[in-house]
Amino acid sequence: MVYIHRNLEQKIKRSLNHYPAVAILGPRQCGKSTLADEAISKVKNKIKLDLEKQSDLIQLEEIELFLDLYKNRLICLDEIQRKPDLFTSLRSFIDEQKRNGLFLILGSASQDLIKQSSETLAGRILYLELTPFLLSELAPPGVVQDFDIREHWHRGGFPRAYLAGNDELAFEWLNNFIRTFLERDIPQLGFNLSSESMHRFWRMISHVHGQILNKSRLGESLGVSHTTLGNYVDLLVHTFMIRLLEPYEANVKKRLVKSPKIYFRDTGILHSLLSIESFEDLFAHPVLGASWEGYIIENIISEMPGWDPMFYRTSTGSEIDLIMKKGERILAFECKVSTSPGLTREFWKALEDVKPDKCFIIAPVKIPYFMKDNIRVCSPGYFITNKNELIDN
Repeated sequence: MVYIHRNLEQKIKRSLNHYPAVAILGPRQCGKSTLADEAISKVKNKIKLDLEKQSDLIQLEEIELFLDLYKNRLICLDEIQRKPDLFTSLRSFIDEQKRNGLFLILGSASQDLIKQSSETLAGRILYLELTPFLLSELAPPGVVQDFDIREHWHRGGFPRAYLAGNDELAFEWLNNFIRTFLERDIPQLGFNLSSESMHRFWRMISHVHGQILNKSRLGESLGVSHTTLGNYVDLLVHTFMIRLLEPYEANVKKRLVKSPKIYFRDTGILHSLLSIESFEDLFAHPVLGASWEGYIIENIISEMPGWDPMFYRTSTGSEIDLIMKKGERILAFECKVSTSPGLTREFWKALEDVKPDKCFIIAPVKIPYFMKDNIRVCSPGYFITNKNELIDN
């Protein structure tokens, strides 16, 4: 498969010089192993184990002997969520060695789900999150703003889906990914959940993608309590499948929506669940606007580390799709799939409430323009290419 340069590659190399352990966390099949191989390709003394292979797991049965044998190498452990009890031994080894660049750890679950790592390696490990392909990773530097995003938006960013020879092969892979995740990956994480119920739950989420999460209503539809439904949601958040966008709590004298919005993080997964197998099908589907919104939100959040993502909505319907906050700075983003985006009265009311420093309308326009002072209409590629200048000036 063609290697596509990932934004995290240089950061991984630098971080191994400053931390005893570096962890790359992200969903299954998003390219963690390929990225790790590339990042440590020039490290002469290294060993890599895939903990899904029984032959590799056997080598860790006597973990202290293993670590002593390879103490002069960089040790890469793939799919660490299969054996989280290793972290206690890794901590002792790190404290004994007193040097950086000992471990590169790959996992398909969040650090909160791999509880032992956060408890035992505090101060010794740096966590980095790898997503499926981002828009900025697919276009040559400097020309992202001219990149045709339709295939990426439609197929999503999982490498084997995006790089498939055609849409049919892409969605065959996505369907198989969903089935494998539900039938194998979730049980391997220690959750005894019905794959049939989880598949029904995924389909329900696909129909409320981009909407306010109503646990009680979804629970009733699935025949489970809102508490159980919440556990399902948490599991998918911690395995990087869905994103909960929390509401912005502005200091305004209005009733604000307090529940999060729910999105599939990868639009290919969303479209597969909705049987949208071509871009023409997507363009004619009712989910078009919500799909665009999720696609834009995921790319912007991933391109702006250190900013807190939220949305704003009042009980009367005033709303902003995405608010990014960092310290006292506030940026507002509205996602419009139209080439001639129009804004509602509710949006203008929301701007009056939030008073962002700048506002961006992200739409599939060819040429950026100002709608009003500090309100710029531009394509996702234009924003990503020029984000530092647009945000700071």
